[in-house]
Amino acid sequence: MSAVVGAFVALVAVAVLGYVVGLLRVLRSQDELVLSRLAFFVATPALLFTTVARADLHSIFSVVLVTNVASLFVVQLVFLVVAAIWRRTRAEATIGVLASSYVNAGNLGVPVAAYVLGDGALVAPILLFQLLVMAPIAFAVLDGDQQGSGRRVSLRTVLARPFRNPLTVASLLGLVVSLLGVQVPELVMRPIELVAAAAVPVALVAYGLSLSAGTKDSITLRRDVVLAVLLKTVLQPIAAYAVGRWLLDLHGAALLAPTLLAALPTAQNVYVYAVHYRSSRTLARSVVLLSTLLSIPIMIAIAGLLA
Repeated sequence: MSAVVGAFVALVAVAVLGYVVGLLRVLRSQDELVLSRLAFFVATPALLFTTVARADLHSIFSVVLVTNVASLFVVQLVFLVVAAIWRRTRAEATIGVLASSYVNAGNLGVPVAAYVLGDGALVAPILLFQLLVMAPIAFAVLDGDQQGSGRRVSLRTVLARPFRNPLTVASLLGLVVSLLGVQVPELVMRPIELVAAAAVPVALVAYGLSLSAGTKDSITLRRDVVLAVLLKTVLQPIAAYAVGRWLLDLHGAALLAPTLLAALPTAQNVYVYAVHYRSSRTLARSVVLLSTLLSIPIMIAIAGLLA
Protein backbone atom coordinates (compact mmCIF):
# COMPACT_ATOMS: atom_id res chain seq x y z
CA MET A 1 0.00 0.00 0.00
CA SER A 2 1.35 3.41 -0.92
CA ALA A 3 2.13 6.03 1.69
CA VAL A 4 -0.72 8.20 0.38
CA VAL A 5 -3.33 5.46 0.74
CA GLY A 6 -1.90 4.64 4.17
CA ALA A 7 -2.36 8.26 5.22
CA PHE A 8 -5.93 8.14 3.97
CA VAL A 9 -6.58 5.00 6.00
CA ALA A 10 -5.33 6.87 9.08
CA LEU A 11 -7.79 9.68 8.44
CA VAL A 12 -10.67 7.26 8.00
CA ALA A 13 -9.66 5.43 11.20
CA VAL A 14 -9.90 8.63 13.25
CA ALA A 15 -13.29 9.44 11.69
CA VAL A 16 -14.43 5.90 12.54
CA LEU A 17 -13.29 6.52 16.11
CA GLY A 18 -15.61 9.53 16.22
CA TYR A 19 -18.41 7.38 14.85
CA VAL A 20 -17.81 4.66 17.47
CA VAL A 21 -17.66 7.02 20.46
CA GLY A 22 -20.92 8.50 19.18
CA LEU A 23 -22.60 5.11 18.99
CA LEU A 24 -21.34 4.22 22.47
CA ARG A 25 -22.59 7.59 23.79
CA VAL A 26 -19.14 8.45 25.10
CA LEU A 27 -19.78 11.75 23.34
CA ARG A 28 -23.28 13.09 22.81
CA SER A 29 -24.69 14.23 19.49
CA GLN A 30 -24.62 17.85 20.70
CA ASP A 31 -20.89 17.51 21.38
CA GLU A 32 -20.37 17.42 17.61
CA LEU A 33 -21.27 21.10 17.49
CA VAL A 34 -18.74 21.92 20.23
CA LEU A 35 -15.95 19.99 18.49
CA SER A 36 -16.83 21.49 15.11
CA ARG A 37 -16.75 25.01 16.52
CA LEU A 38 -13.43 24.30 18.23
CA ALA A 39 -11.99 23.09 14.93
CA PHE A 40 -13.55 25.86 12.83
CA PHE A 41 -12.88 28.87 15.05
CA VAL A 42 -9.63 27.90 16.79
CA ALA A 43 -7.61 24.89 15.59
CA THR A 44 -8.09 25.00 11.81
CA PRO A 45 -7.35 28.74 11.52
CA ALA A 46 -4.12 28.09 13.45
CA LEU A 47 -3.23 25.25 11.07
CA LEU A 48 -3.99 27.34 7.98
CA PHE A 49 -1.94 30.26 9.27
CA THR A 50 1.14 28.15 10.01
CA THR A 51 0.98 26.19 6.75
CA VAL A 52 0.28 29.14 4.44
CA ALA A 53 2.90 31.30 6.16
CA ARG A 54 5.56 28.69 5.32
CA ALA A 55 4.22 27.53 1.95
CA ASP A 56 5.62 27.86 -1.54
CA LEU A 57 2.75 30.04 -2.74
CA HIS A 58 3.78 30.04 -6.39
CA SER A 59 3.46 26.28 -6.80
CA ILE A 60 0.23 26.14 -4.79
CA PHE A 61 -1.73 28.88 -6.54
CA SER A 62 -0.50 28.14 -10.06
CA VAL A 63 -1.70 24.53 -10.14
CA VAL A 64 -4.37 23.89 -7.53
CA LEU A 65 -6.30 27.09 -8.16
CA VAL A 66 -6.36 26.74 -11.97
CA THR A 67 -7.59 23.15 -11.90
CA ASN A 68 -10.14 23.85 -9.18
CA VAL A 69 -11.60 26.90 -10.89
CA ALA A 70 -11.77 25.10 -14.25
CA SER A 71 -13.47 22.02 -12.78
CA LEU A 72 -16.03 23.96 -10.77
CA PHE A 73 -16.93 26.09 -13.80
CA VAL A 74 -17.60 22.89 -15.75
CA VAL A 75 -19.98 21.45 -13.16
CA GLN A 76 -21.64 24.80 -12.51
CA LEU A 77 -22.31 25.30 -16.20
CA VAL A 78 -23.83 21.83 -16.51
CA PHE A 79 -26.10 22.39 -13.50
CA LEU A 80 -27.20 25.82 -14.72
CA VAL A 81 -28.09 24.47 -18.17
CA VAL A 82 -30.10 21.59 -16.71
CA ALA A 83 -31.73 23.88 -14.12
CA ALA A 84 -32.86 26.19 -16.94
CA ILE A 85 -34.37 23.22 -18.79
CA TRP A 86 -36.13 22.12 -15.61
CA ARG A 87 -37.33 25.71 -15.04
CA ARG A 88 -35.85 26.13 -11.57
CA THR A 89 -35.99 29.55 -9.91
CA ARG A 90 -32.88 31.68 -9.63
CA ALA A 91 -32.54 30.87 -5.93
CA GLU A 92 -32.99 27.13 -6.53
CA ALA A 93 -30.43 27.19 -9.32
CA THR A 94 -27.96 29.12 -7.16
CA ILE A 95 -28.21 26.69 -4.24
CA GLY A 96 -27.92 23.79 -6.68
CA VAL A 97 -24.79 25.29 -8.24
CA LEU A 98 -23.21 25.65 -4.80
CA ALA A 99 -24.23 22.12 -3.82
CA SER A 100 -22.60 20.67 -6.94
CA SER A 101 -19.29 22.55 -6.69
CA TYR A 102 -18.62 24.12 -3.24
CA VAL A 103 -16.17 21.70 -1.61
CA ASN A 104 -15.66 21.03 2.09
CA ALA A 105 -12.27 22.73 2.13
CA GLY A 106 -12.30 23.53 5.84
CA ASN A 107 -13.48 20.55 7.89
CA LEU A 108 -12.35 17.79 5.52
CA GLY A 109 -10.08 19.52 3.00
CA VAL A 110 -7.48 20.60 5.55
CA PRO A 111 -7.06 17.08 7.03
CA VAL A 112 -6.82 15.54 3.54
CA ALA A 113 -4.29 18.12 2.37
CA ALA A 114 -2.22 17.92 5.55
CA TYR A 115 -2.11 14.15 6.10
CA VAL A 116 -2.65 12.64 2.66
CA LEU A 117 -0.86 15.19 0.48
CA GLY A 118 1.61 16.31 3.14
CA ASP A 119 0.88 20.03 2.77
CA GLY A 120 -2.12 21.66 4.43
CA ALA A 121 -1.52 24.87 2.49
CA LEU A 122 -2.65 23.18 -0.73
CA VAL A 123 -6.27 23.74 0.26
CA ALA A 124 -5.75 27.47 0.94
CA PRO A 125 -6.37 28.77 -2.61
CA ILE A 126 -9.59 26.75 -2.88
CA LEU A 127 -10.77 28.00 0.48
CA LEU A 128 -9.97 31.61 -0.39
CA PHE A 129 -11.60 31.41 -3.82
CA GLN A 130 -14.80 29.96 -2.39
CA LEU A 131 -15.06 32.47 0.44
CA LEU A 132 -13.86 35.56 -1.43
CA VAL A 133 -15.40 34.94 -4.86
CA MET A 134 -18.01 32.17 -4.98
CA ALA A 135 -19.87 32.95 -1.77
CA PRO A 136 -20.19 36.74 -2.31
CA ILE A 137 -21.48 36.21 -5.86
CA ALA A 138 -24.00 33.64 -4.62
CA PHE A 139 -25.11 35.97 -1.80
CA ALA A 140 -25.55 38.83 -4.25
CA VAL A 141 -27.79 36.65 -6.44
CA LEU A 142 -29.78 35.26 -3.51
CA ASP A 143 -30.16 38.63 -1.80
CA GLY A 144 -31.61 40.06 -5.00
CA ASP A 145 -34.02 37.19 -5.56
CA GLN A 146 -37.59 37.61 -4.36
CA GLN A 147 -37.77 33.86 -3.73
CA GLY A 148 -34.82 34.10 -1.35
CA SER A 149 -34.63 35.76 2.04
CA GLY A 150 -36.99 38.53 1.03
CA ARG A 151 -34.57 41.27 1.99
CA ARG A 152 -31.91 43.20 0.12
CA VAL A 153 -28.41 43.52 1.49
CA SER A 154 -25.92 46.25 0.62
CA LEU A 155 -22.88 45.53 -1.53
CA ARG A 156 -20.68 46.50 1.40
CA THR A 157 -22.27 43.80 3.57
CA VAL A 158 -21.86 41.18 0.85
CA LEU A 159 -18.19 42.03 0.35
CA ALA A 160 -17.49 42.09 4.10
CA ARG A 161 -19.01 38.65 4.80
CA PRO A 162 -15.95 36.53 3.89
CA PHE A 163 -13.73 38.54 6.24
CA ARG A 164 -15.86 37.46 9.19
CA ASN A 165 -14.81 33.87 8.52
CA PRO A 166 -11.83 32.82 10.71
CA LEU A 167 -10.49 30.48 8.02
CA THR A 168 -10.35 33.34 5.53
CA VAL A 169 -8.71 35.69 8.00
CA ALA A 170 -6.12 33.08 9.04
CA SER A 171 -5.31 32.22 5.42
CA LEU A 172 -4.93 35.89 4.47
CA LEU A 173 -2.69 36.57 7.47
CA GLY A 174 -0.52 33.60 6.55
CA LEU A 175 -0.44 34.85 2.96
CA VAL A 176 0.77 38.27 4.10
CA VAL A 177 3.49 36.74 6.30
CA SER A 178 4.68 34.55 3.42
CA LEU A 179 4.65 37.30 0.80
CA LEU A 180 6.49 39.77 3.04
CA GLY A 181 8.96 37.16 4.29
CA VAL A 182 8.19 38.04 7.91
CA GLN A 183 9.87 35.83 10.51
CA VAL A 184 7.32 35.25 13.26
CA PRO A 185 9.11 34.83 16.64
CA GLU A 186 9.33 31.24 17.83
CA LEU A 187 7.76 32.29 21.13
CA VAL A 188 4.63 33.27 19.17
CA MET A 189 4.62 30.38 16.68
CA ARG A 190 4.97 27.55 19.19
CA PRO A 191 1.57 27.98 20.89
CA ILE A 192 -0.04 28.48 17.46
CA GLU A 193 1.54 25.24 16.23
CA LEU A 194 0.39 23.45 19.39
CA VAL A 195 -3.21 24.51 18.76
CA ALA A 196 -2.85 23.73 15.04
CA ALA A 197 -1.90 20.14 15.87
CA ALA A 198 -5.42 19.60 17.22
CA ALA A 199 -7.15 20.68 14.01
CA VAL A 200 -7.09 17.39 12.09
CA PRO A 201 -8.04 14.92 14.88
CA VAL A 202 -10.72 17.21 16.33
CA ALA A 203 -12.28 17.83 12.90
CA LEU A 204 -12.27 14.13 12.05
CA VAL A 205 -13.75 13.04 15.39
CA ALA A 206 -16.48 15.66 14.95
CA TYR A 207 -17.09 14.40 11.41
CA GLY A 208 -17.47 10.79 12.56
CA LEU A 209 -19.64 11.85 15.47
CA SER A 210 -22.00 13.67 13.11
CA LEU A 211 -22.45 10.50 11.06
CA SER A 212 -23.21 8.42 14.16
CA ALA A 213 -26.12 10.71 15.00
CA GLY A 214 -27.81 9.89 11.70
CA THR A 215 -30.29 12.40 10.34
CA LYS A 216 -33.76 13.23 11.56
CA ASP A 217 -34.47 15.35 8.53
CA SER A 218 -35.75 14.01 5.26
CA ILE A 219 -33.31 13.00 2.54
CA THR A 220 -34.51 12.88 -1.03
CA LEU A 221 -33.21 11.31 -4.24
CA ARG A 222 -35.09 13.54 -6.62
CA ARG A 223 -33.40 14.39 -9.88
CA ASP A 224 -31.90 17.71 -8.70
CA VAL A 225 -30.14 15.92 -5.86
CA VAL A 226 -28.90 13.06 -8.04
CA LEU A 227 -27.59 15.55 -10.60
CA ALA A 228 -25.75 17.64 -7.98
CA VAL A 229 -24.23 14.57 -6.29
CA LEU A 230 -23.00 13.12 -9.59
CA LEU A 231 -21.54 16.46 -10.64
CA LYS A 232 -19.78 16.89 -7.29
CA THR A 233 -18.43 13.41 -6.72
CA VAL A 234 -17.78 12.26 -10.30
CA LEU A 235 -17.60 15.06 -12.86
CA GLN A 236 -15.67 17.61 -10.79
CA PRO A 237 -12.68 15.33 -10.04
CA ILE A 238 -12.72 14.06 -13.64
CA ALA A 239 -12.66 17.64 -14.92
CA ALA A 240 -9.83 18.54 -12.53
CA TYR A 241 -7.86 15.49 -13.67
CA ALA A 242 -8.43 16.32 -17.34
CA VAL A 243 -7.29 19.93 -16.90
CA GLY A 244 -4.25 18.90 -14.88
CA ARG A 245 -3.23 15.99 -17.09
CA TRP A 246 -3.85 17.28 -20.60
CA LEU A 247 -3.76 21.06 -20.28
CA LEU A 248 -1.13 21.55 -17.58
CA ASP A 249 0.79 18.29 -18.25
CA LEU A 250 0.89 17.32 -14.57
CA HIS A 251 2.00 13.91 -13.35
CA GLY A 252 2.32 12.01 -10.08
CA ALA A 253 1.83 13.95 -6.86
CA ALA A 254 1.31 17.20 -8.79
CA LEU A 255 -1.73 15.65 -10.50
CA LEU A 256 -2.97 13.84 -7.39
CA ALA A 257 -3.40 17.03 -5.33
CA PRO A 258 -5.91 18.93 -7.54
CA THR A 259 -7.80 15.76 -8.46
CA LEU A 260 -8.14 14.63 -4.85
CA LEU A 261 -9.18 18.08 -3.59
CA ALA A 262 -11.80 18.34 -6.36
CA ALA A 263 -13.32 15.09 -5.07
CA LEU A 264 -14.02 16.57 -1.63
CA PRO A 265 -17.73 16.45 -0.72
CA THR A 266 -20.11 19.39 -0.63
CA ALA A 267 -19.46 21.73 2.30
CA GLN A 268 -22.02 22.03 5.09
CA ASN A 269 -21.94 25.80 4.47
CA VAL A 270 -24.26 25.21 1.52
CA TYR A 271 -26.99 23.89 3.82
CA VAL A 272 -26.49 26.91 6.10
CA TYR A 273 -26.94 29.20 3.09
CA ALA A 274 -30.05 27.30 1.98
CA VAL A 275 -31.62 27.65 5.43
CA HIS A 276 -30.78 31.35 5.61
CA TYR A 277 -32.29 32.09 2.22
CA ARG A 278 -35.20 29.65 2.66
CA SER A 279 -34.56 27.88 -0.60
CA SER A 280 -33.79 24.25 -1.56
CA ARG A 281 -33.05 23.16 2.00
CA THR A 282 -33.86 19.50 1.31
CA LEU A 283 -31.64 19.53 -1.78
CA ALA A 284 -28.72 21.06 0.11
CA ARG A 285 -29.10 18.71 3.09
CA SER A 286 -29.34 15.65 0.83
CA VAL A 287 -26.36 16.57 -1.34
CA VAL A 288 -24.15 17.31 1.68
CA LEU A 289 -24.91 13.91 3.25
CA LEU A 290 -24.81 11.80 0.08
CA SER A 291 -21.68 13.43 -1.36
CA THR A 292 -19.94 12.99 2.00
CA LEU A 293 -20.74 9.27 2.09
CA LEU A 294 -19.68 8.74 -1.52
CA SER A 295 -16.55 10.89 -1.41
CA ILE A 296 -14.62 8.66 0.99
CA PRO A 297 -14.36 5.58 -1.28
CA ILE A 298 -13.93 7.83 -4.33
CA MET A 299 -11.00 9.73 -2.76
CA ILE A 300 -9.40 6.48 -1.60
CA ALA A 301 -9.68 5.14 -5.16
CA ILE A 302 -8.16 8.33 -6.58
CA ALA A 303 -5.28 8.15 -4.09
CA GLY A 304 -4.66 4.50 -4.98
CA LEU A 305 -4.67 5.15 -8.73
CA LEU A 306 -2.61 8.33 -8.83
CA ALA A 307 -0.24 7.93 -5.89
